[in-house]
Amino acid sequence: MIRSVVLAFALWAGAAQAQDDSAAAALAAAARLEVAAQMLGEASGGRDRIAALTETVRAYEDGLVTMRDGLRRAAIRQRAIEAELAARSDEVARLLGVLQTMGRAPAPLLLLHPSGPAGTARAGMILSEVTPALQGQVAELRLALEEIAQLQQLQDSAAQTLQQGLDGAQAARAALAAAISDRTDLPRRYAEDAVATALLIASTETLGAFASGLTDTVGEELATVVTDARGRQGTLALPVQGQVLRRFGEADAAGIVRPGLVIAARPRALVVAPVAATLRYRGPLLDYGNVVILEPAADVLMVFAGLAEVFGEAGQVLPEGTPIGLMGGNVPDVDAILTETAQGTGAARSETLYLEVRDGDAPVDPATWFAVE
Repeated sequence: MIRSVVLAFALWAGAAQAQDDSAAAALAAAARLEVAAQMLGEASGGRDRIAALTETVRAYEDGLVTMRDGLRRAAIRQRAIEAELAARSDEVARLLGVLQTMGRAPAPLLLLHPSGPAGTARAGMILSEVTPALQGQVAELRLALEEIAQLQQLQDSAAQTLQQGLDGAQAARAALAAAISDRTDLPRRYAEDAVATALLIASTETLGAFASGLTDTVGEELATVVTDARGRQGTLALPVQGQVLRRFGEADAAGIVRPGLVIAARPRALVVAPVAATLRYRGPLLDYGNVVILEPAADVLMVFAGLAEVFGEAGQVLPEGTPIGLMGGNVPDVDAILTETAQGTGAARSETLYLEVRDGDAPVDPATWFAVE
């Protein structure tokens, strides 16, 4: 299935090459899919398989976004050409009328003029001057009509490619979740005290209070694995592909101020650990929905809230880029995608991830850790 999607992306990009620079991006996305498929086929151990599946999910996300963007641009371009032709409808009608008249008239009659040889000569000179311009308009019209036909063909043939991409992404996410569930190769700093965690959840009313009490949830110490990401401050990538809606301390429409980032993401987008860290908590918490809390350095906690699914177990030391969950929402079906791209709109980022960083007992601006720009 992955290879068929790669070929479909390549065919689509080739068809769009004449119209849009996004074809190059589509080919790059197709190359990522092929590399991911090779990694998946060659993966043997648990960690290799998870890395391959993570790359596969990301490749599908990139490819589908690129394709939807290309279809949106194609629809906009088609409407622009059609609008231009409509604005020049009188000119085009006159041009077509001239061409039809010339096509119906016998060739010898076109060379004669009622006033005789002199008039015929003058008419020939005028015709020789007009013909290049006429031919230029005909060529311009033909190119516009051919481009419209190619753009329409591109949009008409996109349904199968989109369906394959959506099915492949769904299968890759399911395989990734299963592989993470079966993972046993990660080092563990400690075993979680489940009772202490449950009591902490029941007794705290704020995220800060819960974060401060996490030390009480540690059961048996298993290893002295230490992560210290302070040297990476200001360089970390966001944990999900998305767009920052609100920054640290910015109020939302209701006037609520939170000491973190609100990131808009697409439905079912993959969320990964931005840096190597210890997983301190994962699960539902207060009114934040599913929450993942990572400890990348001593006394530093990164809180990710609003996920639909969360992966891993408390106490595990996660390498950078390890999947920690998936966003919620429903991925639109093929018809909905084709409708939105035909209208010239892009893929909606309907889900939001809340990201908070705490240093000691106080929240700090996540921009001091993440390359928000």
